[in-house]
Amino acid sequence: MKQHGQNELFLEKIELFRLIFDNLYNGALITDKKGYILYFNKPYGDFLGIDPRAQIGKHCTEVIANSRMHLVAESGEPEINQVLNIKGQNMIVQRIPIKHNKEVIAVFGQIKFYDISHMGELIRKISHLESKVAYHDQVLSGVRSTNNAQYEFKDILSQIDSMKALKKKALNMADSDFPVLIYGESGTGKELFAQAVHNTSSRRHSPFVKINCGAIPRELAESELFGYEKGAFTGADTKGKPGKFELAHKGTIFLDEIGELPFDLQSTLLNILEEKTFERIGGTSRIRTDFRLIAATNQDIERMLIEKRFRDDLFYRLNVLTLNIPPLRDRRDDIIMLAYYFLDELIQENNFQKIQLTSEVEDVLKDYSWPGNVRELKNLMKKLIFQDRKEDDVIHVEDLPLDFIRDSNYQEKDDKNRCNFGSFKDMKSVFEKEIIARVLKENNFNKRQTAKQLGIHRSLLYNKIKKYKIAS
Repeated sequence: MKQHGQNELFLEKIELFRLIFDNLYNGALITDKKGYILYFNKPYGDFLGIDPRAQIGKHCTEVIANSRMHLVAESGEPEINQVLNIKGQNMIVQRIPIKHNKEVIAVFGQIKFYDISHMGELIRKISHLESKVAYHDQVLSGVRSTNNAQYEFKDILSQIDSMKALKKKALNMADSDFPVLIYGESGTGKELFAQAVHNTSSRRHSPFVKINCGAIPRELAESELFGYEKGAFTGADTKGKPGKFELAHKGTIFLDEIGELPFDLQSTLLNILEEKTFERIGGTSRIRTDFRLIAATNQDIERMLIEKRFRDDLFYRLNVLTLNIPPLRDRRDDIIMLAYYFLDELIQENNFQKIQLTSEVEDVLKDYSWPGNVRELKNLMKKLIFQDRKEDDVIHVEDLPLDFIRDSNYQEKDDKNRCNFGSFKDMKSVFEKEIIARVLKENNFNKRQTAKQLGIHRSLLYNKIKKYKIAS
């Protein structure tokens, strides 16, 4: 009688467990340690359109082709919150090994009946955290990244009113979230302004991500911008990779040389600007990202619109707040100030002694056209500080590259050689002497090599050296 009561209690418990399994909102199954199904609940059977009782005894892969229950039994390691594609939907599954005396005797599996796309906010947050970790790992590893905005408005140096007004205008733009389009020739400091706007905005504690639209190979552009899932294409990272827009969540995207962006990608960019969502290559869910866009170009975008090389709808989307940075040749009063700033910076970095520019050098620098703008000026100072000079603490005209002398309206101010360029002959003599002296110096006073480079006979070179009394 007592035994009979125990059996009834046991059967009642089994029935209770069966009712619990069959009333779960989620699908559930249990397999043995080899992957053969011991139990398959009704909700799972209804979802797949099969009889749950008929699945008992089958191997899990016969019922769900991409099942991993048997693999979890082999490894003994649980798989929590994994993605499983069933009937074209990405779902969250749990696979938990059941152990007795440290040995796996069964595996419990559970699938949640909603598409992973419904978890968009969670996915976005996870993706954002992963992107931040990747971003900060790049910085901490010692790699100097263009994602690191280091410049502020105080770093944009100028003593002319137009530049001061431009800085004030840019400062006012930092308070908004509207796109900014920066015009300017190469080397004028477009990225400095972009970084300064970012570092003054409410986004300053989030990433500043730079994309050089002219430097990304066309075949890699989409993967760089939008990232990719693992296995998306041959050669892809096995872990997948977040794209630039994903990394820039809560921060700023800086699209440098946007005029170089391939035409077909311009429509994709427009969609991202309007919707703030995108898909990774090989992905099936959309990722939401919150960024501010700053773009820069050295091209005539309006002309590109006429020539159908730039989308007008993208242009109107970008052309909200604009900055036009003047070239260095229109900032003559800034040239010497910037030259000394770069010199002093290099002197401090390399523990050199103070270096001065002669007044003649200052005249040449102010007269030069500066096609490379501020970047060219900084590079020139680097070149001058490390090359052999007539005097270690002074930079003379003969220390300058020939292009500067040819391009400028330099007039020698040495009393012995002073002239007013009264004739073409006088002008020619001054420049001829400077060019010969400069090429001789570049060739370590090798007259044979100098004559060859100048394209004249050696005997003529000797006559010129003697005529102009060039020390050799």
